Amino acid sequence: MANVEVILLRSVAPVGRAGDVVRVSAGYARNYLLPRELAVHATDSNRTRLAARLQARRASELKDLQDAQDLAEVLNPILVVLEQTAGESGRLFGSVTTADIADTLSANSIEVDRRRIQLAEPIRDLGQYTVDIRLHPEVTATIQVEVVLPESDLGTEAEA
Repeated sequence: MANVEVILLRSVAPVGRAGDVVRVSAGYARNYLLPRELAVHATDSNRTRLAARLQARRASELKDLQDAQDLAEVLNPILVVLEQTAGESGRLFGSVTTADIADTLSANSIEVDRRRIQLAEPIRDLGQYTVDIRLHPEVTATIQVEVVLPESDLGTEAEA
């Protein structure tokens, strides 16, 4: 039974991950991997293309990591102040969500996807909270979020 070398374009469970050069039976390659475009023959030109693609991917991953680290340096010292109306007990009328935090950051020219902001549950009370922002699998920034009463509400409470 003849074996051939192929380069996997996508991960195939029992065989290997994308980018691996593996030996498989000729029939498996001819009847399954090649027609479904899961692999290509491991020729010299395909190996060269693979090496170039892997190098470009590594460079892109390093750039993404560096961008995330730079953004984390900007975010870490930030205090986000959100004004929300609340009852006398300090319980908010509504809640502060990841979208509210992302909108406030966006208003200050810092673009962060709301799905990257990690809140276990929406903030429902006045006070200061620590919120993590997952910028990259290896980089997490931490910001402080303070929920306060609007200034107009502070004046009416002082008079009462």
